[in-house]
Amino acid sequence: MNYQDFISPQTQYYHLPMPFELEGGGVLTGVQVAYRTWGKLNSAGDNGVLICHALTGSADADEWWEGLLGANKALDSDRDFIICSNILGSCYGTTGATSINPQTGIPYGASFPAITIRDIVRLQAALIQHLGIKSLQLVIGGSLGGMQVLEWALLYPDIVQAIAPIATSGRHSAWCIGLSEAQRQAIYADPNWKGGNYTKEQPPSQGLAVARMMAMSAYRSWQSFTERFGRQYDDVADQFAIASYLQHHGQKLVQRFDANTYITLTQAMDSHDVAQGRDYKSVLQSIKQPALVVAIDSDILYPPIEQQELADLIPNAQLSWLQSSYGHDAFLIDTAALNELLINFRQSLSLKTLSDKLIGTS
Repeated sequence: MNYQDFISPQTQYYHLPMPFELEGGGVLTGVQVAYRTWGKLNSAGDNGVLICHALTGSADADEWWEGLLGANKALDSDRDFIICSNILGSCYGTTGATSINPQTGIPYGASFPAITIRDIVRLQAALIQHLGIKSLQLVIGGSLGGMQVLEWALLYPDIVQAIAPIATSGRHSAWCIGLSEAQRQAIYADPNWKGGNYTKEQPPSQGLAVARMMAMSAYRSWQSFTERFGRQYDDVADQFAIASYLQHHGQKLVQRFDANTYITLTQAMDSHDVAQGRDYKSVLQSIKQPALVVAIDSDILYPPIEQQELADLIPNAQLSWLQSSYGHDAFLIDTAALNELLINFRQSLSLKTLSDKLIGTS
């Protein structure tokens, strides 16, 4: 499978000039970062906006978040210098399991080292520095992207001016870890898995497809499946319509994603804990940036109680609701409503900045 087929021709590449040390002790050499940008960096270098993508996402934010990017939208390239990079460990141009290991001359495959959300963010920070960005007006992302947002606020408080973590948590719950483990076991059970040492010609396609089917069931909601499918029967496939839908999405992921990558990134998500041995409440309370925490009322994967916790503990946070029947995926589907929430948040930041300037000159 050629993952380059799924990478936009507008994608740019940054090659890290030095070895990249991982939180777990490993070292990667020859690291490449695939990224895209929209708009122009101003002379002060302070109009950056960073988008952090989710599990199987890519740097092509204009495709999967089209409703948020554009003139007079929350992310406006006439005002903002917008960046989205493919994350460490993924398979769309940034170093990951499908990349060639410079030490062996063959793809890393199952030998790609374990990574953390912090590793992902630290590599993004190297890109931000390379691009000459001095300040990020906003760091935004949903799900796995939201985990990155929280770590950005903690690791780089002098760069990040505001954050918008969406449909995410400060640490991965037993519920999410359990679901991720079940998905990984589906991949491991595939006859082609071979300990992760499969070939392009014989990947663990069925296992990855089943993992995606499990995930899709958690990404949506009881209401969305009931309203869309009910007990409809697919006479052609001789099965319930919902079964055909899940199988279709399973096969779609197989065509564009890699099983070792799926393992790497779900394990990174399971390791997510902003405290990492410190007091959890104190760590969240140390986040000083204004924060828009977005909860989806029908989300069963990252239920609203987790966003409520973030909003309660982050001092300058406000909780906003994305009312939707689509479940966790609503942040990718109901983008018009999400766009309005973000516009209002950014306007409030602008008003506060203006007010602070007026007070400072009075």
